[in-house]
Amino acid sequence: MTGTAEARQFYARLMAAHAGSADPRLEEAFATVPREAFLGPGPWTIIAGDGRVETPTADPSHIYQNVLVALDADKGINNGEPILHAMWIGKVAPKSGEVVTHIGAGTGYYTALLAKLVAPGAVIAFELDAALAARAEENLAAFGNVTVIHGNAVASPLPPSDIVYVNAGVAAPPAAWLKALKSGGRMVFPWRPAERVALAVLVTSTESGFACRPFMGSWFIPCVGASTTDPSAK
Repeated sequence: MTGTAEARQFYARLMAAHAGSADPRLEEAFATVPREAFLGPGPWTIIAGDGRVETPTADPSHIYQNVLVALDADKGINNGEPILHAMWIGKVAPKSGEVVTHIGAGTGYYTALLAKLVAPGAVIAFELDAALAARAEENLAAFGNVTVIHGNAVASPLPPSDIVYVNAGVAAPPAAWLKALKSGGRMVFPWRPAERVALAVLVTSTESGFACRPFMGSWFIPCVGASTTDPSAK
């Protein structure tokens, strides 16, 4: 086994452990989706605290750990921490045949993991940034169950979804996102009611309404159109 393959296998085992999921497919997904394929050519810029560190080489082994990798450092757009996403995916528990709406897909790495887990179900991936959306479409071309949409998920109708997976901070989820959830559907999103408050929240659609549970700190860049508490904002 090569160094990269060994690093990826160990990384996958760690991600599955952090996810707290009994689903063996989660480790398999992290082991088989190559993260480097979604990051552009190395060496890569790692975000560390308030600074940046360059990987010494383009060896993919450097990015098979819990690091933020810059996609557009000037805009603060990163490929997020794998442990966070492993825990989120563990919470929403994707099942084969389900439909996922991924809001803030970036270049598609976590979209690809979701696509693996719900196949033959579908993933509809929204990305507002045109350059990132184009990269995601190219990166996900081999995934026949993914549709990439360059657009604003706040202003666009969402399909009926078993899972809504939101990777942009919102003051409150738009009502249309909640209405898109099927019975038993799950939504995870980063709640940012104030600048210094950043919590991941799991929402589950039930017969009597919506169950809501914060479960960890999570910081993401604001979601355009849903990051203000101003009731006049649409």
